Amino acid sequence: MKYHFKVHKEGTGYWAYCLEFDACVTQADSMDELKKNMEEALNLYLEEPADSDLLFPPPNKKLSGRNIAEVQVHPSVAIANRIREVRVKNKLTQHKMKDVLGIKNLSNYQRLEDPLRSNPQWDTLVNIKKHFPQFQLDDLAS
Repeated sequence: MKYHFKVHKEGTGYWAYCLEFDACVTQADSMDELKKNMEEALNLYLEEPADSDLLFPPPNKKLSGRNIAEVQVHPSVAIANRIREVRVKNKLTQHKMKDVLGIKNLSNYQRLEDPLRSNPQWDTLVNIKKHFPQFQLDDLAS
């Protein structure tokens, strides 16, 4: 999953903002540092608390052009957001989602929505897809 940053040169440094999220902004002294900072800023922005009902818009795949950089979301952040998105769109609490998926402990389910700890096994992803056919993973690595 890649979001887009508009890159600007100002004096001897650089700054950039995410085109999909106006409040996601960063700066650096070099382009290499800016690339790292854009990744960090994007992932921190997307690390919304798991109990939130806020849904982030998907990346705009039509964005391209001069001074626009694509920035890859860290896989654990992307999958945690995608799992939360399915739960919220189906108007389920975390407790109800745990029950639907047959997960014994609420904390085990909450880990799936935690961007810092989400690392679901393949059978968990298949189980989510079985119960929620709209669950999409196609764009997470692109």
